[in-house]
Amino acid sequence: MSDQTIWKTKLAARIHDPAEKALVLLRDPAGHEGGTSLALKRLLGLDQLPEHIDPDSDDVLSTVIFKNGLPSDIYRHVQRADWWAAAADRPQWPMEERHVTNRKGDEVSLRIAPWAQVSWTKEPVLVHPLAGEEYTLPGGLGETDIDEFKTRSFNHFSELLVRLGAGGDQPQDLRKTLLTYWRFGPDLSVTHADTDDFHKLGPLWSMLPADTRVPDHSIWDHLDLTSAFAGAFAADPDGEAALLALSIGPVQGFISAARKMDDLWAGSHLLSRLSWEVMRPLCEELGPDAILFPRLRGIPQVDLWLRDKMDLPAELFENCEWQRGTTDANPLFSAALPNRFVAVVPAAQAEELAARATSAVRSWLDKLGEDVVERLLAMAGEESGVPYEQMRKQLKGFPEVHWAAVPFSLIHPRNKQRQTNLDTTRLSEAMAPFFGAEASENSGFLDSPAWKVLGEEIQWQDNTTFFAPNPGVLYPAVYDLAERVMAAAKATRSFEQTQQQGWRDSLTGEAEWLTTDRDQLTIPPGQRKNTLWSRVAEEKPAWAKKGEHLAALPAIKRLWPTLFAEEVEVALGWKNIGRFVVSTHTMALAHQLDQWLVDGGHTKEGFANKAQNVESVALPRRLMLRHGANAALADAKRLPALLDQADEADSEDKLRHIRQLVRKTLGVSRVETYYGFLMMDGDSMGAILSGDESNSISYLKSFHPSVRKGFEEHARREPAVAKYGKQKRAISPNRHLAISGALNDFSQTVVRHIVEGEYLGRLIYAGGDDVLATLPVADLLPAMQRLRHAYSGDDPEYDPDGEKTRTPDGGVLALTKGFAGLEKRGRLQLMRMMGTKASASCGAVIAHHQAPLSAVMRELRAAERRAKQVDGKDAFSLTVIKRSGGALYLSEHWGEPVHLLLELTDFLRSEGTSRRAAYHTQVWLKDLPVPKADNHDMLQDMLRHLLEYQMARQTSDDRQKARVPGLADRLVKRALKQPAGGGLGWLDNFLSVAEFLARETRSGGQA
Repeated sequence: MSDQTIWKTKLAARIHDPAEKALVLLRDPAGHEGGTSLALKRLLGLDQLPEHIDPDSDDVLSTVIFKNGLPSDIYRHVQRADWWAAAADRPQWPMEERHVTNRKGDEVSLRIAPWAQVSWTKEPVLVHPLAGEEYTLPGGLGETDIDEFKTRSFNHFSELLVRLGAGGDQPQDLRKTLLTYWRFGPDLSVTHADTDDFHKLGPLWSMLPADTRVPDHSIWDHLDLTSAFAGAFAADPDGEAALLALSIGPVQGFISAARKMDDLWAGSHLLSRLSWEVMRPLCEELGPDAILFPRLRGIPQVDLWLRDKMDLPAELFENCEWQRGTTDANPLFSAALPNRFVAVVPAAQAEELAARATSAVRSWLDKLGEDVVERLLAMAGEESGVPYEQMRKQLKGFPEVHWAAVPFSLIHPRNKQRQTNLDTTRLSEAMAPFFGAEASENSGFLDSPAWKVLGEEIQWQDNTTFFAPNPGVLYPAVYDLAERVMAAAKATRSFEQTQQQGWRDSLTGEAEWLTTDRDQLTIPPGQRKNTLWSRVAEEKPAWAKKGEHLAALPAIKRLWPTLFAEEVEVALGWKNIGRFVVSTHTMALAHQLDQWLVDGGHTKEGFANKAQNVESVALPRRLMLRHGANAALADAKRLPALLDQADEADSEDKLRHIRQLVRKTLGVSRVETYYGFLMMDGDSMGAILSGDESNSISYLKSFHPSVRKGFEEHARREPAVAKYGKQKRAISPNRHLAISGALNDFSQTVVRHIVEGEYLGRLIYAGGDDVLATLPVADLLPAMQRLRHAYSGDDPEYDPDGEKTRTPDGGVLALTKGFAGLEKRGRLQLMRMMGTKASASCGAVIAHHQAPLSAVMRELRAAERRAKQVDGKDAFSLTVIKRSGGALYLSEHWGEPVHLLLELTDFLRSEGTSRRAAYHTQVWLKDLPVPKADNHDMLQDMLRHLLEYQMARQTSDDRQKARVPGLADRLVKRALKQPAGGGLGWLDNFLSVAEFLARETRSGGQA
């Protein structure tokens, strides 16, 4: 089938339902398919009849084609795609008799049960697909006008066509139209930015449900999926689709090999870019909607591809966030994509597409490697072919690419016309080896309670069909099989041995370092002179520190900040983008710098002379936004650099003088030297993606409240239907789209708002459910808890009528019932998060800014593992690495322990309170007996009395003394809840952590 036919099919699928379907359903006399959808088909030329079709024929197919204006093959692909997409997410519904008239005047009897009807504009409810929480839109939409909705929708899509140049002599480019509708269909701001009603409909437009009776997935999810299936059907000679799962790696080793913060960012960002390069061939061939996970809509790197490679008009992207700023805080500098994807592809092309993806990503990296070598040689003033050869050899076979494809043709619909009455024999045989089952036995999803309910047609007593499964319902089995085949491919991968000679790379120790003379590889560290890297270190310290010698991949990572900044400068027409990464020293100083700027930013005598030749450093985004108009900001950028210079000073007197100057300038008795790192990861993500029943809601729970009530009444007489309602929802493509969308909005919008808007942090990586960020110590714990609330989209302390705290750029984030609402620049963005059932665990480390970053990262990963090992997960684990030696560890669940630790820290830090309260209490604890059943009450009273006495004794402020009884009571109750008599040890450790936090942040604090 020709490319134009493929894009025509996908475009027909994308507009088969109108975007405003939920707003006009049961209200529009023309029906939801007779309004905007029909108008757009005519506008796009998709309503033209083939010459061989007789519009007066009695043939049923001719009638359908006359109605839809599509050739029969395209219509069949779109119809089947719609059936598959719909069946995976919702049942068919019973009907009652009513009379309508077809085009020949004949009356047709239909039946639409009143209890299954929803006037959504009067009852606008969204149901969270993962948690079942109901979000009711305040105020309703009942008074809105149908024609107004239809006009606004039609104008939006027709205006997009005008932006594409429709109406001229040139034929319409269907691929560009499809890409434009995919990217900007859900975004009214492109065409309605200045209209009054945009502010009301805008936030809702991207969340409008596909089915008002099951409002747990959006119309855009349904259209994406229908387009994906239809495109795969159209591109395959036999009209068959397959599920392709692909991943690249290794991940952890690639990211964690870091000597400084720049390396951490570069590793994360470069891996994200590699993920895009492996997805790009598939997007060019089938469109980005073919990829179900991750969702690519709105990803800045994908937007650049649409604009520059797919030739979409630049004006369409003017309102995008990545177009707004000219600094390195731009979203383009965020690592946005995970290292894997799941896509719907033509079955016959799956292997070819996987091969093209592999070739594309490796070719891109090879070219990048050549560019890196060329730049290193130019910087060192040398010419040699040796490092080019080394680069090619070391990059061979990188990244590792693993993939698996499972065709839906393993499922055979015996009823071809309706795509029902499924024969799963071949699918069962394919699954058996991966589940340890016999070929004749059902296994995996085919042996699950869900399939036992969903596998057969469900009839009402009047023999009308309530639910009839088609192959879309078996998406869980196909997905699970693809994941297991890919895992097996990873386990059996072959390695090609490479020969490495001489001394290894300074960063990883895995490969020989790049050189212009192979004889130099035998020279040990400390004795190397006139090497490629020694010259680079002299000319460009940002690329190599003194003594560093890097291999191919570390060299690419080290130069990636420079190369990507140049790429962005060319793409957006910017000049001289500053440094991206905030150093550990700067992060430690962030709160003191913030307070100094608030107080006026006055420098002391001698500062100007010392700082005039010092290079400016990057500052946290919140600090930059808050103090952008402050002339002292330039000096603030030099203060951390002065301290870095002092640390490297040869003279002790010079070191002492610079430190004293910085302390006097900041007006503090001591300079903060500790900073924080956090690494957050969603819990049980594999189970959520695979549709584990503990992470699912029932079909009944996903219904609109009014439908649910009617369903329950009628299901009492229908055992099979009642069983369907109680069954936990199986995984479906739209569930994956919903998860992907939630993770995208969380990582790309909400995480950055919290880390860099609400707090003085810097985001290193945010992709899906993974977050890596650095923050000042004072911000670490509250930011962690805030991120945890954001992940599930629910803040227990949310008050819709409470006071709003705005970020420096005017943003306000609200979290409730699994949704996030971000108001900024007068507009509200409504986003679905992972839901109240979802949880996340977080590792955190507090370390001295001079601690080796590799050691800090090892501790951070260990902390995250400990958090995952806490009973029930949904926890955090904090490690404090003391500069003087030793460490503190605290692992706890979210909620009360976090609040208690913050309040105790604040109490110990407060003016008029001595930290000796913690010391004296810890001494007393050593003499107390281990809590047992027979002394529990007595010990509780003793501990409470002891804590109150010591804390009050070390407090001179009456307001602080009033806090003591409540703090003591909460500490004791928490301690005595610890298992196996570990309460005293827990309390001793908890006090130690709080005392350290109070001590190390005494001179910082929130400005």
